[in-house]
Amino acid sequence: MSKESVLAKILTWLTYAAAFVPLIIFKDYISPFHFGKVVVFRSLVEIMAVFYILLIWKNRTYLPKMTRVGWAFFFFALAFSITTATSIIPYPSFWGSLERMGGLFTFWHYFVYFIIITAIFRSEKDWFNLFKVVIGVGVLSAFYGFLQRTELEWVVGSGNRSRIFGTIGNPALFAGYQIVGAFLALTLFLRRDNSRNLRLFYGISGAIMFTAGLMTAVRGSILGIGIGLLSFALLYSAAYRSKMARKVLLSLIAMLFLFVIASLLLKNSSFVQNSGYLRRIADFSFKNQTVQTRFWAWQAGLKGWKESPKTILLGWGPENFNIPFSKYFNPKFYNGPGSETLFDRAHNMFVEILVTMGLLGLLAYLWLFVASLRSLWRMIHSKDKMLYGVGFISLIIAYAIHNSFIFDTSANFLAFFTVLGFISFLSLDSTKDGTGKDANGKKKNSSPFWLFSAVALFILVSVSVYWVNILPSRANYATTRAIVAGWNGSFTDAVAKYKTALSYDVPGKYEFRHRFAQDLLSATASGKLSPEKTDTLYYAIEELKKNIDENQADYLPYLYLSRVYITLGKDDPSSEYNDKSLEYSLAALKLAPDFVRTYYEVGQGYLNKKDSANASIYFQKAAELNPDVGLSFWYWGLVEMERGNIDSGLNIVEQIIQTGKYSPSESDLSRLISLYFKMGDINKLVWASELLVKTKPDNAQYRASLAVAYARVGRIDGAVEEAREAARLDPKFEPEARMFIRELGREW
Repeated sequence: MSKESVLAKILTWLTYAAAFVPLIIFKDYISPFHFGKVVVFRSLVEIMAVFYILLIWKNRTYLPKMTRVGWAFFFFALAFSITTATSIIPYPSFWGSLERMGGLFTFWHYFVYFIIITAIFRSEKDWFNLFKVVIGVGVLSAFYGFLQRTELEWVVGSGNRSRIFGTIGNPALFAGYQIVGAFLALTLFLRRDNSRNLRLFYGISGAIMFTAGLMTAVRGSILGIGIGLLSFALLYSAAYRSKMARKVLLSLIAMLFLFVIASLLLKNSSFVQNSGYLRRIADFSFKNQTVQTRFWAWQAGLKGWKESPKTILLGWGPENFNIPFSKYFNPKFYNGPGSETLFDRAHNMFVEILVTMGLLGLLAYLWLFVASLRSLWRMIHSKDKMLYGVGFISLIIAYAIHNSFIFDTSANFLAFFTVLGFISFLSLDSTKDGTGKDANGKKKNSSPFWLFSAVALFILVSVSVYWVNILPSRANYATTRAIVAGWNGSFTDAVAKYKTALSYDVPGKYEFRHRFAQDLLSATASGKLSPEKTDTLYYAIEELKKNIDENQADYLPYLYLSRVYITLGKDDPSSEYNDKSLEYSLAALKLAPDFVRTYYEVGQGYLNKKDSANASIYFQKAAELNPDVGLSFWYWGLVEMERGNIDSGLNIVEQIIQTGKYSPSESDLSRLISLYFKMGDINKLVWASELLVKTKPDNAQYRASLAVAYARVGRIDGAVEEAREAARLDPKFEPEARMFIRELGREW
């Protein structure tokens, strides 16, 4: 066997290995469903690149075979590169975020992968062998999703989950991955020269993946599947003049019509409302919270895109959607603690690319679809390739609709670009190489020099894999060990692990630093600061300043740093740390002027300084930004009371509680009760005591206090009832309750 054959065989098997990447889950890592996939894929592609260079060195017929699709892909990668160079924050544009593992560096790996597979797979048989693996992996991912409906502990994401996400980690992303696999299987199922077993494999696989896609309950993806199947039936019936396809098309149209009618008529029925799945897919309202947040995110991104000629043409830079999103943040996103207020993606791939890569990137991305569709449309008129034209046009339509409501990540890119590779292969004249010359390009090389180069290249790629894949993996793992140590109550061990993770200084350090700060702030939230925790806060300050230096247009590092300074200055109104906290929180406010949570940080900084007048101004502004958030009004009212404006402060908090926009905690209500008691406002004391009992109905002391309050306003029946309930809940109250009731002139 020649060296070329051996190298081509190795590349083939490495490609098969890459097809298994969507199954990878690094469960003990941050971003378990994306991080592991990308570092393994990048390592594989870098190794493949060495073998490919050595192969084309030996045989030039393996040089890249560029087609309309290949050039479109290249120009999109080039647009990605240009907009990274002009990015407002180039570092994340190049390396991506830890959560999504995107960025220019990773994206070029997809292009190299595309070039290699279009060069080494030279016949339909080669491609079909690859597709069998791709489809099989998609089915395995689907079955993993089905297992998430169980209680099996070894299945990540199990727990009788209503919306499955397979090995991809997100229902919408999983749906996109299944769409590609399902339409691929459907297309190959209809090949007329399939064996019976092969037809069964494709048919069953396609049915499984379509089912998995529907089980995600992602409305945009289900819409994509539906329109994709309609397109398939329409094109197939037109191309093949198939009566059966026409019947299928009419059946699909009828099913779609019936589904819409049934959804509109039955959406409020108990049958639909008692099913989380049916309730979700039957909700077409644009007022739905998920739909609303998508619109708000797109609006914020588009405002940012229109900001200047530079952003219109080149965008804000890949992986930087969060910057214009934060700058033009819609306060409606914040509806209280736990709100999703950070969108690092537009949840619409077309809007995402327009905002981050401008018109240059969007046109290049659209051309990738247009070039593919043009090539496939020509195939519809070719007897041998007609089926592929029908099947893959439908696939691209379904995928584009799906991408109008979500974004791409590693598994989706891998599956989609593999299909584009086959479309590119089908566009080639099999007797020609990529330049149009006869495919006869073997070249003699000096064997020692070739071997020396091979060794040098493998050393180089080993260093690359170590630095850009292995070291980030070690840092990521060290971070999760720090998190686990914190959960176990070992502050010292947690800090040591965080310091280890940060010492690597690798991509992902932005997230590592913020996770460190987040856990540290939780550990220092209450009680007096020990010398160890104080020193750790000083260390965190230096690390967070690095995030600011590297991401000056991002408000989040400023906000974290402000919180650390607030913690350091909380016990001393004259501390310089309070001024520092205000310096950074106000800087964050300039970058994201409508971000509600930042107003709380500014207000807390002023409270630390005992400057309740300025604190009140910022809590009031937070309340005005989104009047539906009761927490802002609660803070504002408390600060007003601290200023001495008791009546106006109480009026603010009472109104927000009465509207139902804020549900006060036990401590909140205890504070109000104490205040009403001092003021002698018995009626308000009764009101607050009733709310307190509702928060903890089984608390005997709360019942007893309410009984006393009722007695003071003459509600004797209520007082007796509450006293008896207090005694029932806690027998220790019975003697006092008996005496209390007798004093009211009632019998026990």
